[in-house]
Amino acid sequence: MLLGQDWDTIVVDSATPPTRRLVQAQADTIASPTAARGYRTMLLDAGFTGVTVEVHTGVLTEPDVAMPLLQRLATAAADTAADDWLAEQQERTRTDRLFVAIPIFS
Repeated sequence: MLLGQDWDTIVVDSATPPTRRLVQAQADTIASPTAARGYRTMLLDAGFTGVTVEVHTGVLTEPDVAMPLLQRLATAAADTAADDWLAEQQERTRTDRLFVAIPIFS
């Protein structure tokens, strides 16, 4: 079994516009950020048959789990808009409105 996340499709609830850019900036720091979406093709090309793919979405709402990832996203962009975005996420943490979804391919 192969298991991996797609760094390019992380979802963050945010009213601040740079979320897509921050996710892509973080994905750009990873050698193969979208490798998981190609697992099926890779296995079929290697001669496997009956290959199936499932996608499970990890939903993060707890600050202890989500904030390190959100800080990493903001750091990847490192600009004022990222700082404002992170401040919004910290406010969402304070008001129990934090939401991050990460697709996991298996």
